[in-house]
Amino acid sequence: MFRTAWVSRRNRLASGGVLLLAAVAVLLDLAFPPDLSRLEDSSQLVLAADGSLLRGFTTESGAWRLPADPDAVSPAYMKMLLAWEDRRFTSHPGIDPLAAARAFSQLVRHGRIVSGASTITMQTARLLEPRERTLGAKFHQMWRALQLERRFTKDEILTQYLTLAPYGGNLEGIRAASLAWFGKEPRHLAPSEAAVLVALPQSPESLRPDRYPDRARAARDKVLGVMEGRGVLTADIVAEARLDPIPSRRRPMPFDAPLFAWRMTTAHPEAGIITSTIDAGLQRALERLVLGEQGGLDEGASIAVMVVENESRRVLAYLGSSDFFDDSRYGQIDMIQAVRSPGSTLKPFIYGMGFDDLMIHPDTVVADMPTRYGNYQPENFLKVYRGEVTIREALQQSLNIPAVTVLMHVGPRRVDARLRGVGVNLEYGGGGLEPGLPLALGGVGTTLGDLMTLYAGLAGGGVVKPLSSTLAEAGETPAIPLIGEAAAWYLTRILEDAPPPTDFVESWMTRDKRYIAFKTGTSYGYRDAWAIGYDARYTVGVWVGRPDGTPSPGRYGRATAAPVLFRIFRQLPGSGRPANPYRPEDAIVAATRDLPPGLQRISAGEQAPASIGRSLVQPLLVSFPPDGAVVELREGEGGYAPLPLIADGGRKPLRWLVNGEPLDASPHRRRADWRPDGEGYVQITVIDADGVAARAQVLLK
Repeated sequence: MFRTAWVSRRNRLASGGVLLLAAVAVLLDLAFPPDLSRLEDSSQLVLAADGSLLRGFTTESGAWRLPADPDAVSPAYMKMLLAWEDRRFTSHPGIDPLAAARAFSQLVRHGRIVSGASTITMQTARLLEPRERTLGAKFHQMWRALQLERRFTKDEILTQYLTLAPYGGNLEGIRAASLAWFGKEPRHLAPSEAAVLVALPQSPESLRPDRYPDRARAARDKVLGVMEGRGVLTADIVAEARLDPIPSRRRPMPFDAPLFAWRMTTAHPEAGIITSTIDAGLQRALERLVLGEQGGLDEGASIAVMVVENESRRVLAYLGSSDFFDDSRYGQIDMIQAVRSPGSTLKPFIYGMGFDDLMIHPDTVVADMPTRYGNYQPENFLKVYRGEVTIREALQQSLNIPAVTVLMHVGPRRVDARLRGVGVNLEYGGGGLEPGLPLALGGVGTTLGDLMTLYAGLAGGGVVKPLSSTLAEAGETPAIPLIGEAAAWYLTRILEDAPPPTDFVESWMTRDKRYIAFKTGTSYGYRDAWAIGYDARYTVGVWVGRPDGTPSPGRYGRATAAPVLFRIFRQLPGSGRPANPYRPEDAIVAATRDLPPGLQRISAGEQAPASIGRSLVQPLLVSFPPDGAVVELREGEGGYAPLPLIADGGRKPLRWLVNGEPLDASPHRRRADWRPDGEGYVQITVIDADGVAARAQVLLK
């Protein structure tokens, strides 16, 4: 009886002791949690839409500590890591008793450490809180390992290890190591590469491949041999892996879209990983293209490029300068965000508002001659004038006088307010300046980013949405109408028919024609050259100029920026159809004479005498197809597709003849469409109101 009571009391005391120890352990765990600050101080990363790294930033201590994801690591590497470091990782509680017993037995038997007993969890604890290698530090690791196992899943502990493990120099984590030593993401590691990275953390400095290649090779081969012995790799794979070279140098980290990445980290300073909308392949292709284009520019000039997907308004490519590392071109200044004069690039939106007001139509006639608007007397870019033109021709030829005339009727303040309503804030400089007629010719400040917002809206039927730079933003931006659907349709058809740069005329006429609606612009003093265009799928913007604002004489939008624009479109997949392809019900298709009287003509300000106007008219010329051109015929319905004939200069009305036969075409337009009936030479003639004739002989084939 007495013995039974004593045993019972002893058991209760033992149970109480166990409970007390457990309670103390829990309290200690709560009072002294693991220090995760090193894990939280990871490199900030900006990723492309596919998850690949565009650019990373080192930690405050200068380490490349890239957050890892076990699912994004080669399965072969993961198997090799566990087989090498911790075969019972999935089953032990943070400490492996069998490994500890084996290590202690070997220590007693040999008098030295033959193999360690540190689990991956214990190594993670050491990486989180580095300490001197002492017996006390080992017990501390064991305690922290138990804490980690209690707080985190096995996958989370693996993630921590893969983020913190050292790989030589300032490289920490499997992703940084894979990119630096092999130039690839860890999901693509080959067996030989995986073996190198399994071995490196054991002695990251003495096994560095770039400094001690023989040691690194021996360590790799040892890992491969163990993997073969443990059945992780076959003999054939191991034999082949041993033939692979050891990396002889450390590769630079990815450095794509550097200015975009800097902008993203500035906008999201607390975000560890920013997944952007950038298309990595397109970004790199355009970086190469623009770097090549830079060679033909003046000293100190740069190029900025932006590509947007119309449907989603996602930014697919962002080049704030042509060469980030070229200080002579101010390569670290983001010219997409720089406020510059937009030249003529706002003209389509002025005309669009005029279309909305039923004030003008594409075939409304407007005077292009020296005109005074109160105290303001603008000039055309080349100081030549074309007399009476249609709105269509005025926009295609970027004539200044008609644009100012329409702006005078629409109202500069109204245009400014409409643009502000969709988030585009024009800048007018100091001194309390207000919107005025110079707005039409670039007498304001704006950015390439804002112009891209407007033109992507034009491609989207006149509806503007803020552009998305991150996947988190995509699809959540509000839609705001800027101009009506009919106005957007008019503008798209007009800008599509604008002749392309000289080097691209042939492709413009081929069966594979790309429907690109585009507008160029040049700021005062040749400081900025612009070209912005769109098709059914993409909007592309190009700026060329000197970031310091000094002029580049002779560098204007059509000659300098437009060729870059068209080369970029060649890099983009086509859709085979134009933007805004379907005519809205309220869009009017009619010649000038068939329009309602109020739409046939729009008046200007005080015009110069007619004799002066005639003396300033540009000489008549068949600008397309140019004299001596070889034009490839395209198949169309019922024969060959119509060939556009375009005249510059002279005074309307115009008459067209092909091989001496009159062509049925509107005399008030500078474009006529003629359907060829076969191959061979043809002579094209245009005659203006003064009886002046211009001719072009071309070969059709």
